[in-house]
Amino acid sequence: MKFLAFAASNNKASINRALIDYAVVRLRNTMMPDAAVTVVDLNDYEMPIYSIDRENAEGVPAQAQSFFELIGDADAILVSFAEHNGFVTAAWKNIFDWMSRIDMKLWQEKPLAMLAATPGGRAGGNVLGSQKLLAPHFGADLRGTHGIGKWPEAWDPDRAMLTRETDIDAIDSLLRNLIAPTRGESAE
Repeated sequence: MKFLAFAASNNKASINRALIDYAVVRLRNTMMPDAAVTVVDLNDYEMPIYSIDRENAEGVPAQAQSFFELIGDADAILVSFAEHNGFVTAAWKNIFDWMSRIDMKLWQEKPLAMLAATPGGRAGGNVLGSQKLLAPHFGADLRGTHGIGKWPEAWDPDRAMLTRETDIDAIDSLLRNLIAPTRGESAE
């Protein structure tokens, strides 16, 4: 099974990238040792800010097309959203906007699991809530969400792992939902 995983942040020290890396390790160590996982850095997909004028003059940037193709090549997607002012980062919003010009169903009916990590206690409630509402309109087979709040208490940086059993269990449950077969598929 092929996975696409990324933190929807362009912060090189993103706690959401740490969470994605942790989830990928959990996936490989406890569920699917042979999983093929492509972990993407949004910094590799920087492009001009979307505008209809720019699109009409120059077309869709190659970076947006490339990201869209990564989604298409994956069997399932794992994303962790950073929350900026209660919404997604500008970096992700721009990639999202450009990809939506290729096809509004940019998630391409792929199984999708959403995470968020925040230093505050709301655990990305706003960003996860908004993305959960948008997911079906943009072609996602949403398999679940989980937010981790109070990140400094939830994360052991020396061992690169979560510290709270409730969060570990929630990540494992979310990953199991992500890899579960869709209706009509067998669990091969």
